[in-house]
Amino acid sequence: MRLLIVEDESSIAQRIETTCISDGISCDIAEDGTEALEMIKLYDYDAVILDLMLPDINGFEVLSRLRAIKNGTPVIILSGLNSTDDKVKCLTIGADDYLTKPFSKVELLARIYAVIRRTSGHFSSVINIGPLEIDIKRCVKIYDVEMPLTKKEYSILELLALKKGTVLPKEAFLNHIYGGLDEPEVKIVDVFICKLRKKIADMTGGLNFIETVWGRGYMLRDFEDAAEHAPVNTLMVS
Repeated sequence: MRLLIVEDESSIAQRIETTCISDGISCDIAEDGTEALEMIKLYDYDAVILDLMLPDINGFEVLSRLRAIKNGTPVIILSGLNSTDDKVKCLTIGADDYLTKPFSKVELLARIYAVIRRTSGHFSSVINIGPLEIDIKRCVKIYDVEMPLTKKEYSILELLALKKGTVLPKEAFLNHIYGGLDEPEVKIVDVFICKLRKKIADMTGGLNFIETVWGRGYMLRDFEDAAEHAPVNTLMVS
């Protein structure tokens, strides 16, 4: 999971970043609205934490411009402005949630996960696909047994789960994992996918949940589809 924090006060930005990183969430920071809009154009974020009082264009304008170009990235307003009018204005423009400063770290994380679940079409922090259980709080189980994954392997599986049914190009995985910083060649995605498939197959008796769509990328299958394409001698674990 990757967020953009738009906050000009460095101490607050660092507090938000520390809170997110402690829970396994990657973050980028923009110090003003112009920088934020440029970064959102370049990278796919799971959510944006947006302050309203910024040194150039304010958060209201950032949000308006974002929605004007049909960008649906979830936006959580985090502001010292606490009037009902400000909250209503932001929600009307297109904000997904509004939290006032000072804020509780626990509440901020809860709101981040809730917003991402809702906008991804999920109503629980756990995404179940047959025996595969993916908790967006960084835990994956198969048949109730935790599957050991590296951070990058989890990030790939998380993105596939949040976008289940959508074909994702390899560049989307690189962006999600590396965030535009020192990105390797796209073929590294194939390596991660291969390792993920092997770990899942080893724990399911051969099921393949990750489909290759040639020339386009990868997609997470439904359980029924994975079972239909399983080897004849697949042994289901109970």
